Amino acid sequence: MPVPNIDRDSIARTYDVIRPFIRRTPVIEVAATDFGLSDFRAVLKLESTQHAGSFKTRGAFANLLLREIPPAGVVAASGGNHGAAVAYAATRLSKPARIYVPTISSPAKVARIRACGVDLCVTGERYADALAASQARAAESGALQVHAFDQAETLLGQGTLALEFEEQSAPLDTLLVGVGGGGLAGGIAAWFAGRVRVIGVEPELSPTLTRALEAGRPVPAEAGGIAADSLAPKQVGDLVFPIAQRHVDRVLLVSDDEIRAAQQKLWDSVRVVAEPGGAAAFAALLARRYQPSAGERVGVVVSGGNTTAVDFNR
Repeated sequence: MPVPNIDRDSIARTYDVIRPFIRRTPVIEVAATDFGLSDFRAVLKLESTQHAGSFKTRGAFANLLLREIPPAGVVAASGGNHGAAVAYAATRLSKPARIYVPTISSPAKVARIRACGVDLCVTGERYADALAASQARAAESGALQVHAFDQAETLLGQGTLALEFEEQSAPLDTLLVGVGGGGLAGGIAAWFAGRVRVIGVEPELSPTLTRALEAGRPVPAEAGGIAADSLAPKQVGDLVFPIAQRHVDRVLLVSDDEIRAAQQKLWDSVRVVAEPGGAAAFAALLARRYQPSAGERVGVVVSGGNTTAVDFNR
């Protein structure tokens, strides 16, 4: 099958296909002064409330609905959230699925995948190990591999978040988005295509897009830190990179401590629970890595609610 174009028209068509299966997640607008920052407007897209806890569900349904699924079903490798999304989508559509995750995956994400009743394999220390195992399984079984970020349908699905955001909010000047493999940032950047300033945010210990932009091509990067189970693949996706070169304004790096502080502030100020990867984009604002102009409207994607950070059993 030909690779579909990753552009506004294709994203809009994908949204029409997946809309019955996903949540239209909420947007809240707050004054930056609520977070102790200067006077601008922050608009939070709460994708942490999506089915399976993250934006990954959009890409999972795009893959399972736009591609032909063989009798062997689907196979996916994930740090956790993509696996949970594919498991959820496969169960909803009654398709067999096997999910590979590394030992670094958080217990909350592993539990989410297990709850779907799919075949789960925990193998290797990092995402790259799980990916290699999933590729071997796909070759052996004939199952369809659903890549976490370097797949056209995945990018199209993730791009529907930007479509939704634009419909729900007054025009944004800037949008901050966390980057791991780059599927979400690539899909969002393809949708806005320069109409909104898209800024990627990465953990300092997992600078995949930063290293790629420095080298002029995707290259291996460090893969560690507090958000390693969601924002630490070996390198940014090949399909993502040219979109990022054209339409991502810049990439900012945040520390683990800044991510932790962002998680805490989201909870304290607006009672939003976010895992480390889901709070990285907000960390760039809170730590003043990005300093908006007075009156600027800044969108922030908060995605990733699969965490046990809040203990309701106390």
